[in-house]
Formats: sequence, C-alpha cells, structure tokens
Amino acid sequence: MDAEAPRDGKLEQALKAAQLYYMQDRTMEAIARELGTSRSSVSRLLSHARETGLVDIRITSPLERGGFLEQRVRERFHVAAHVVPVPSSVSEVDRLERVAMTAARLFAQFVDSNMVVGVAWGSTLTAVSRYLPQKETHGTTVVQLNGAGNTQTTGVDYSSEVLQRFGDAFGAKLQQFPVPAFFDDPATREAMWRERSTRRVLDVQGRMDLALFSLGSPSAEVPSRVYVGGYLDRDDYRSLTEDRVIGDVATVFFRADGTWRDVRLNARATGPDLDRLRRVPRRVCVVAGAHKLASLRAALAAGLVTDVVLDETLAERLVETL
Repeated sequence: MDAEAPRDGKLEQALKAAQLYYMQDRTMEAIARELGTSRSSVSRLLSHARETGLVDIRITSPLERGGFLEQRVRERFHVAAHVVPVPSSVSEVDRLERVAMTAARLFAQFVDSNMVVGVAWGSTLTAVSRYLPQKETHGTTVVQLNGAGNTQTTGVDYSSEVLQRFGDAFGAKLQQFPVPAFFDDPATREAMWRERSTRRVLDVQGRMDLALFSLGSPSAEVPSRVYVGGYLDRDDYRSLTEDRVIGDVATVFFRADGTWRDVRLNARATGPDLDRLRRVPRRVCVVAGAHKLASLRAALAAGLVTDVVLDETLAERLVETL
C-alpha cells in the first residue's frame, strides 16, 4: 500500500497522471510503472484530478438531442441552456440529483476570484451544494440571497450548511443573511431594511457578479422547500392563489406573465426584488422536472435568467410551447 503523498505532491502526481492518461493515451498500468505506484493509486489520482478541476471532461455528439434543445432555447429566450440527458423513467428525486450534479460542475466554471456570488437556498440548491468541485479562489464572497427563518426555526443551521459548502468549495468568505424568510408585517421589513447591519448585507448583494437560484413551484413532485417547510400558512396560500402566483425566485413570487410588484406577499419577503436580480451580470437558474415548466417559462420571459440548467424532458416541454 502506498503511503499518502503530501498535499502538493498529490496534486503534482494527479496532474502528471492526467496528462499521461488523457493526453498521451497511456494505460493505468503504464502510468503506475512510471510513477512508481499501484494501479489503484493511479485511479485515485485521476479521480482527484477530475474532482479538483484539473480535468474537465465533456461529451459532444452531433446526434445528441440535447444540443438541438439548447439551440432552440437559446434562439427563443436568448439564454445559455445546458440540457442534462435524463431518461423519462427515472424518479423526480433522481432527476433532480442528476441536474444538480451537472449544475455544480458548470457553476464552478463561472466562479472566479474577487467575485461576489449570491446563493439562494432550497431543495435544488441543497443538492447542487453536495456536488461542488474544489476550486480555490481569492477575494471571493458568497452571500445569502434571502432569509430562512420561520415560526418553527431560525433557519440559520439549514441555510448556513448550504452556504458553507459553497464557501468551502471556492475558499470564499461567507456573508449570511440572518433574517426571516418572510416578516409578519411589511412595516417590520421596512424598519429592518433601515438597520445598518442589514444594509451592509444588502450592499453586498447589490455588488453581485453572479447569482445561483432555482424556481419554486407549489405543484412540483419534489416540493420546493418554501412550500413545505412551514414558511407559509393558510392565509398566505389564499393570498398567492388570489394573486395568481405560479412560482418564486428566492422567496419573491411572480405570475405567469412575469409581474411581481403587486403580489402582496412580496411586501414581506426578504429575497432580492426582481429588478435588482436582473441587474446581476450572470444569473444561473437550476431547475428539474416538468412541473416547473410554467414557472420556468415565466422566469425566462421576464428576463431573470442568463444561464439555465435543466433536464431533457423539461427542455422538450419548453420548446414545444414555442
């Protein structure tokens, strides 16, 4: 059994193994002999190279339907679409996990040093956070987009766990937003927004270079956390129905036509208003499942998204509506 190499030595060996394997078509046995190690160690080095971003594997096929779907979405909505091939027979939970895995790898390519990165929370972002590769950056800040507290919990443990994974992946400074997801009274939010400690977080959000979020939908088979986590009561649901809401971004609700300003619950929400979100240069939306079609279509039409990661079935449904 090989002794564990020092961290820098392991990185150097992983790079060497990757160059030999992917660039020179050497076998693992040949690489093992050259590096003076075992075949199993070479396998681990290659896995380490992929996980740390030394190697970025892409599969491109002119016959792949995903490419056609990406082109159709780009032409119609003027966004970069990343379609994840997922068989229609898989469960919604597995579908979400596969989309999240692709989104995590893609998102890491967008993150760079000295960026302010806004991250929402929810079922989808929790899944994405589990698959983030390591990418060391400098001077990067990850800021929470919306509060997570409700009458049952402060939400700090949950939201900070998601945020921490992003911070650990990119070596970034974290900026939490320790406020409720929804205030009981709009006047309370207005007063809180005048506090210096809150304004500091809002100022960080105002400097975002990159934002990552999903779309909430009350009809999804994998329910959005805001709809099942004790954040809304019966009166809230009635209000959303009366206001014809079909989804939300970071707990800010919108209708099928993309309008949101006069949705009553938004006066109590803590997520960034959609005008502010549209000012972020790159806005990455991760969404899985055909039940998200209506909310995705509205978000795209409203110009909330610059990049979308979605499963093949959802992409097909989206282009069918064109």
